[in-house]
Amino acid sequence: MRSRWAQPARLVTAAFAAAVIIGTLLLMLPVSRTPGSSADLMVAAFTTVSAVCVTGLITVDTATYWTPFGQGVILALIHVGGMGVMALATLLTLAVRGKLGLRSTLVAQAETKTIALGDVRRVIRRVIALMLGLEAIVAVLLTLRFRFGYDDAWGSAIWNGVFHAGSAFNNAGFALRSDSLVSFVSDPWIVLPICAAVILGGLGFPVLREVGRRWRTPQSWSLHTRLTLWGTAILLVLGIGLFALFETATGGTLADQSLAGQIFGSIGGGVFPRTAGFNSVDYGLVRDETEAITTGLMFIGGGSAGTAGGIKVTTFFILGYVILAEIRGEPDVTIGGRQIANSVQRQALTVALLAVGLVAVSIVLTMAVTDLPPLDVSFEVVSAFATVGLSTGITADLPPIAQVILMVLMFVGRVGSITVASALALKTRHRQYRLPQERPIVG
Repeated sequence: MRSRWAQPARLVTAAFAAAVIIGTLLLMLPVSRTPGSSADLMVAAFTTVSAVCVTGLITVDTATYWTPFGQGVILALIHVGGMGVMALATLLTLAVRGKLGLRSTLVAQAETKTIALGDVRRVIRRVIALMLGLEAIVAVLLTLRFRFGYDDAWGSAIWNGVFHAGSAFNNAGFALRSDSLVSFVSDPWIVLPICAAVILGGLGFPVLREVGRRWRTPQSWSLHTRLTLWGTAILLVLGIGLFALFETATGGTLADQSLAGQIFGSIGGGVFPRTAGFNSVDYGLVRDETEAITTGLMFIGGGSAGTAGGIKVTTFFILGYVILAEIRGEPDVTIGGRQIANSVQRQALTVALLAVGLVAVSIVLTMAVTDLPPLDVSFEVVSAFATVGLSTGITADLPPIAQVILMVLMFVGRVGSITVASALALKTRHRQYRLPQERPIVG
């Protein structure tokens, strides 16, 4: 199976690498930078990787360092990464689930060309149409707010609306304000549309398509859709509630805000860690409890075949049900009246453990080259791996080697998560014999 998967995996990696190279060269052009901004290769490369991997970590201020042309390049890179990820992940997900109506899997098509290109093109067109349609709605809402709520000129209002809508739906987190969304913390006309775009982009095309087609009969939804929706809802409520609990208390970042600021600040605090990267509070000032909880939410991430990163909601909850079944002594893992195959359980465990190992090694390496607090380093590393983009403000001050570590994490977290998860799902081996069983002591 390795040879069948190797070619598509190389193509995916090469495509993203090419986008990074082209984006870096474009951002190195003088027209991309404001007067006085240096032509720093590391800045251009880091920004490009962050944009293509729809992360949002930055080492310079997007609003002041880059010209409108440079910002346009960043937005284009965000869409290249977001659309490419969603389209590719959707095709792989549907191929694994057998929902494309094709004669073989996507991997087999790469070698045998047996899949009708019309099926693939139709899915990609639908993905792009959905993304652009939802972005357009959010862009209109934001444009009107920037124009009439903040007296921006029409040109500035439109650009801000389009940029933030694209950045939000693709879960990129790039903003055209130096403080991201901190100045809009109490404005529902800014916070809520962006949060809605973040959530929808993070659910994934298969979920959005199924809900759109079968919204009258939720009982007919697939287990994947139900897991993603319920898991997302639970994590959102949990995140918003805990953020409000800690940050509206005395000493919290929202303690001095108005009631509206506390409500919408808490909503943003629960939504944005779902790999969005925007921030309506200064994460350099949040309580340690909030930072730790946010790190956990970032690691879990959003839905499969969406623009979100992390190990994914379905992976996390499948493992939760595995633990629950083991505690109860049940031989099978069941969710919503469906039995979860052993192969799916192993895939979820593999994805999670690989992520834990990569994050742990990266934390140790980053701590070895800096003297920053472990909690801040963990926050930054997980933010990069899960392609979130939230930061406590230390990214720009990291030494070059630490920034390279974050760049590798962003790339692996975005490209590697798709290729590894899909390879595991598509890889099957049927042994013609069984070996004797033995039970080593566990725990």
